[in-house]
Amino acid sequence: MSEIPADLKYIETHQWVRVSDDGTATVGITDFAQEQLGDVVYIGVPDLGATVNGGEEAGVAESVKSASDVFSPVTGEVIAVNEALEDEPERVNEDPYGEGWMFRVRMTDPGELDGLMDAAAYAEHIADHD
Repeated sequence: MSEIPADLKYIETHQWVRVSDDGTATVGITDFAQEQLGDVVYIGVPDLGATVNGGEEAGVAESVKSASDVFSPVTGEVIAVNEALEDEPERVNEDPYGEGWMFRVRMTDPGELDGLMDAAAYAEHIADHD
Protein backbone atom coordinates (compact mmCIF):
# COMPACT_ATOMS: atom_id res chain seq x y z
CA MET A 1 0.00 0.00 0.00
CA SER A 2 1.15 3.51 -0.80
CA GLU A 3 2.57 5.76 1.89
CA ILE A 4 0.34 8.79 2.60
CA PRO A 5 1.83 11.22 5.15
CA ALA A 6 -0.84 12.83 7.32
CA ASP A 7 0.83 16.27 7.40
CA LEU A 8 0.40 16.89 3.65
CA LYS A 9 -2.47 17.97 1.39
CA TYR A 10 -3.22 16.21 -1.89
CA ILE A 11 -4.92 16.75 -5.24
CA GLU A 12 -6.71 14.22 -7.44
CA THR A 13 -3.88 14.16 -9.99
CA HIS A 14 -1.55 12.66 -7.33
CA GLN A 15 0.54 15.65 -6.27
CA TRP A 16 1.19 16.61 -2.65
CA VAL A 17 1.91 19.93 -0.99
CA ARG A 18 3.66 20.61 2.32
CA VAL A 19 3.31 24.10 3.76
CA SER A 20 6.24 25.41 5.78
CA ASP A 21 6.04 27.77 8.75
CA ASP A 22 7.10 30.64 6.46
CA GLY A 23 4.06 30.05 4.25
CA THR A 24 5.92 28.55 1.31
CA ALA A 25 4.65 25.34 -0.25
CA THR A 26 6.75 22.39 -1.41
CA VAL A 27 5.25 20.23 -4.18
CA GLY A 28 5.95 16.70 -5.39
CA ILE A 29 4.24 13.59 -6.68
CA THR A 30 2.81 10.99 -4.34
CA ASP A 31 4.11 7.53 -3.57
CA PHE A 32 1.09 6.15 -5.44
CA ALA A 33 1.98 8.22 -8.52
CA GLN A 34 5.60 7.09 -8.60
CA GLU A 35 4.47 3.45 -8.20
CA GLN A 36 2.12 3.85 -11.17
CA LEU A 37 4.83 5.51 -13.28
CA GLY A 38 7.55 2.97 -12.55
CA ASP A 39 11.20 3.93 -12.95
CA VAL A 40 11.31 7.72 -13.39
CA VAL A 41 13.88 8.80 -15.99
CA TYR A 42 13.09 12.52 -16.34
CA ILE A 43 11.48 15.26 -14.27
CA GLY A 44 10.51 18.60 -15.80
CA VAL A 45 9.92 21.42 -13.33
CA PRO A 46 8.73 25.01 -13.85
CA ASP A 47 11.27 27.81 -14.22
CA LEU A 48 12.37 29.80 -11.20
CA GLY A 49 10.25 32.92 -10.95
CA ALA A 50 7.44 31.43 -13.03
CA THR A 51 3.86 31.64 -11.81
CA VAL A 52 2.05 28.34 -11.37
CA ASN A 53 -1.70 28.07 -10.95
CA GLY A 54 -3.49 25.69 -8.63
CA GLY A 55 -4.87 22.73 -10.57
CA GLU A 56 -2.90 23.54 -13.71
CA GLU A 57 0.04 21.80 -15.34
CA ALA A 58 3.40 22.85 -13.92
CA GLY A 59 5.78 20.10 -15.03
CA VAL A 60 6.15 16.53 -16.22
CA ALA A 61 7.34 13.19 -14.88
CA GLU A 62 8.53 10.65 -17.44
CA SER A 63 9.23 7.01 -16.77
CA VAL A 64 10.37 4.09 -18.88
CA LYS A 65 6.72 3.27 -19.58
CA SER A 66 4.82 6.59 -19.65
CA ALA A 67 4.78 10.33 -19.13
CA SER A 68 2.51 12.19 -16.75
CA ASP A 69 1.77 15.86 -16.34
CA VAL A 70 2.54 17.30 -12.92
CA PHE A 71 -0.02 19.79 -11.63
CA SER A 72 0.53 22.45 -9.00
CA PRO A 73 -1.84 22.14 -6.03
CA VAL A 74 -1.51 25.86 -5.28
CA THR A 75 -1.05 29.20 -7.06
CA GLY A 76 2.09 31.27 -6.61
CA GLU A 77 5.62 32.09 -7.68
CA VAL A 78 8.19 29.32 -8.07
CA ILE A 79 10.97 30.18 -5.61
CA ALA A 80 13.00 26.94 -5.77
CA VAL A 81 13.34 23.85 -7.92
CA ASN A 82 14.96 20.55 -7.00
CA GLU A 83 17.97 20.72 -9.30
CA ALA A 84 19.19 17.32 -8.08
CA LEU A 85 16.37 15.69 -10.06
CA GLU A 86 18.05 16.73 -13.30
CA ASP A 87 20.82 14.16 -12.72
CA GLU A 88 18.95 11.87 -10.32
CA PRO A 89 15.27 11.65 -11.31
CA GLU A 90 15.09 8.31 -9.49
CA ARG A 91 14.94 10.28 -6.21
CA VAL A 92 11.21 10.61 -6.97
CA ASN A 93 10.93 6.80 -6.79
CA GLU A 94 13.19 6.42 -3.77
CA ASP A 95 11.87 9.25 -1.57
CA PRO A 96 8.80 10.97 -3.12
CA TYR A 97 8.01 12.97 0.05
CA GLY A 98 11.60 13.96 0.87
CA GLU A 99 14.54 14.12 -1.55
CA GLY A 100 12.13 13.69 -4.48
CA TRP A 101 10.33 17.04 -3.99
CA MET A 102 9.96 18.97 -7.24
CA PHE A 103 9.47 22.71 -6.61
CA ARG A 104 8.62 25.31 -3.97
CA VAL A 105 6.04 28.05 -4.34
CA ARG A 106 5.38 31.32 -2.51
CA MET A 107 1.60 31.02 -2.37
CA THR A 108 -0.58 33.94 -3.40
CA ASP A 109 -3.79 32.40 -2.02
CA PRO A 110 -3.26 30.15 1.03
CA GLY A 111 -7.04 29.69 1.12
CA GLU A 112 -6.63 27.25 -1.78
CA LEU A 113 -5.35 24.71 0.75
CA ASP A 114 -8.84 24.42 2.21
CA GLY A 115 -10.03 22.82 -1.03
CA LEU A 116 -7.38 20.11 -1.08
CA MET A 117 -7.69 16.54 0.20
CA ASP A 118 -6.25 15.44 3.52
CA ALA A 119 -4.52 12.07 3.86
CA ALA A 120 -7.74 10.17 4.62
CA ALA A 121 -9.55 11.61 1.59
CA TYR A 122 -6.56 10.90 -0.65
CA ALA A 123 -6.37 7.30 0.62
CA GLU A 124 -10.03 6.89 -0.30
CA HIS A 125 -9.36 8.48 -3.71
CA ILE A 126 -6.54 6.05 -4.62
CA ALA A 127 -8.43 3.04 -3.20
CA ASP A 128 -10.80 3.55 -6.13
CA HIS A 129 -7.84 3.18 -8.54
CA ASP A 130 -6.07 0.14 -7.09
